[in-house]
Amino acid sequence: MREEGAIRASTPRQARHDKHARAATPGRTRQNRHARTGTPGGRAGIARHPRRACRARQAPRRGRAGRSTAGQPNPRQGSLPTMPAPDPLDLPLDAHLHTDLSPDADVPIDLYAAAARERDVAELAITDHLDFDPRTPAFAFADYGRRRRAIAEAAERWGGRPNLRFGVEISYERRYEKDIRAHLAGHAYDFVIGSVHVGPDSPLRDRTGAARWCAGKTPREASQPYWEEVEAAARSGIFDTLGHLDFIKRFLVPHLGPFEYEPHADLYERVLTALVESGTALEVNSSGLRQEASETYPPPVAVERFRALGGERVTAGSDAHRIGHFGFGLEEAYGILERSGFAALAFRRGDERVAIDLRAATVVGRG
Repeated sequence: MREEGAIRASTPRQARHDKHARAATPGRTRQNRHARTGTPGGRAGIARHPRRACRARQAPRRGRAGRSTAGQPNPRQGSLPTMPAPDPLDLPLDAHLHTDLSPDADVPIDLYAAAARERDVAELAITDHLDFDPRTPAFAFADYGRRRRAIAEAAERWGGRPNLRFGVEISYERRYEKDIRAHLAGHAYDFVIGSVHVGPDSPLRDRTGAARWCAGKTPREASQPYWEEVEAAARSGIFDTLGHLDFIKRFLVPHLGPFEYEPHADLYERVLTALVESGTALEVNSSGLRQEASETYPPPVAVERFRALGGERVTAGSDAHRIGHFGFGLEEAYGILERSGFAALAFRRGDERVAIDLRAATVVGRG
């Protein structure tokens, strides 16, 4: 098992973290009239999810093409606000969030908690990056103990409103699968996302390299290595959910145009089938709605196909790295799941697997 590196020394960003953490604390946050009460529990003092009463959800405003815009700043319309608009999302879970303990994010955990309480999101999975390639920043940015303590301490401060879960997003590479398995065998998490990212050897790491890589290639040719790795991640069965299945679109769309489902249905089919066979959940990741892909990862048609193949386990997350991204597109992700025939989110809180009702936001049973 690869040992994680030392914690970085104090930086100006960490100083800003301390400042924001003091500003966004439970005592300074307006108590939402719909806020749920919770009781501490779970491992390491992480609060347990309260059972919520079923109630009608406020109808969201609709923007162009019917897209929900309730309380969601649009990053493509200019600079992001420092906090999301206060309109309640009234959702049970955002299962994919990055704090300033990820090298590419800058949000203190208390800002997410304050936004969740303000916008009526009951539960958050903090899933900071962990890589196993020692050349990547997330290999040694923050060790396991530091990440676990940060969430446990925040959970105690916020008292279950919202509930905070200790998750992780692991960058999957076949050559490091043995190391990943060893790490997960020796380190307890509430929830684990496995994703394929762009590594240090990838020509897609910057726009110039991506343009050169895409030149003269079809979308299939340009993305083939990615799909092989994603299928291996899905078949491994070591993760609770597979994150942003077709994330490769983010890098190809600027150079090759839209990545259409139908011409690549066989690529999706192999991954979706692997998820069904391994019992791994499919994540509907709403970050694509704020990126050039302009659709969720994966698109609705792939979610429908997953259901038709017998898929039962699904999750949803905003994959926020900035506070203005919190909850962006999450209502649309929930809607895609409901329209595809799913009734509940599959989630894990350590040893406890639960199904969280998409409509009533109530824990309905074990997943």
